[in-house]
Amino acid sequence: MFISVLDLFKIGVGPSSSHTVGPMVAAHDFIERIKEQTFDAASLQGATIRCTLKGSLAYTGKGHSTDRAVALGLHGYLPARLVDTDVQALVTELWQSESVELEQNRSLLFSPSRDIVFDTGKPLPQHTNGMVFELTGGEGKLLFTETYFSIGGGFINTLAEIDQLQAPLKFAAVDSSTYPFDSANAMLALADKHQLSIARMKWINELEHLDEHTLVEGLDSIWRAMRTCIESGLAAEGVLPGGLEIPRRAKGLYQGIKNKPEAANINDWLCAYAMAVNEENAAGNMVVTAPTNGAAGVIPAVLYYFITHEHGTQEQVRDFLLTASAIGGLIKQRSSISGAEVGCQGEVGSAAAMAAAGLC
Repeated sequence: MFISVLDLFKIGVGPSSSHTVGPMVAAHDFIERIKEQTFDAASLQGATIRCTLKGSLAYTGKGHSTDRAVALGLHGYLPARLVDTDVQALVTELWQSESVELEQNRSLLFSPSRDIVFDTGKPLPQHTNGMVFELTGGEGKLLFTETYFSIGGGFINTLAEIDQLQAPLKFAAVDSSTYPFDSANAMLALADKHQLSIARMKWINELEHLDEHTLVEGLDSIWRAMRTCIESGLAAEGVLPGGLEIPRRAKGLYQGIKNKPEAANINDWLCAYAMAVNEENAAGNMVVTAPTNGAAGVIPAVLYYFITHEHGTQEQVRDFLLTASAIGGLIKQRSSISGAEVGCQGEVGSAAAMAAAGLC
């Protein structure tokens, strides 16, 4: 299975890739599927969209802003479009709306507070992060439905996809690449045989699916987003949203280190940089899945330290991201990067392995 570096690292919003980014992508996909259907005007008169959140999405969705993500997705927004948007103001506006606009002056009834249901009953058997979207007519007749699962890292599967016998991941076959590897042993054997670095093999494999301009621009955009996220977090003050009244700490840590740099070690700097990302994620601001939102601080912190303290180059940034994504792809294929499946230590452990590989 080939997983692109641009799929593993995605620019989005916090606080969770599985509970925020995935549901937003699913909701956006559902509204697009509705647009593709051939409904007559009469059947859509008074039609309503409803989303029922199941399992972990139902139990922890409020804290993870899952309902906000669903509303944004149904209104046509995707995470990357919200990078420079005041998300809170947009959500406030959407919560006052009673409909979702389609093309050609058509609309569907949808009220977030009424039509997003947190079902804390029995979860769907396929995965703990399930969502059932339904379009019903004015008389309650079911017109269209789709079930989605948010499987970690912002990736989603439909019910049909996750029920396949093969691993439910929508990527190209590994043998479609010039240097195909689906294990660490195979990767190292290829590198030794062809005398190529992991980054170089990954670069060549990527060009089987993307043109060079798209790949370079994508890698550079990922790094710009990571850097912006860290620097925004280091400058921000105040209390994080969510009701627990937790104050931001990254700026204070950073200022303390800068005031006495001779007393600081590498871990002090890394903690400040990672905390900055984590707090931006908790605030629902722009963040990069690395490989998930829950683990988003580790890789940017290591890369930012390397660039700012060790004077790394842009070319090295690209090699770092390519190598890290090769490791992340192996973990995703052979185990999981999803906190819902392997716990938070699993996703942070994945990020640590990816960062270590990239730095090496």
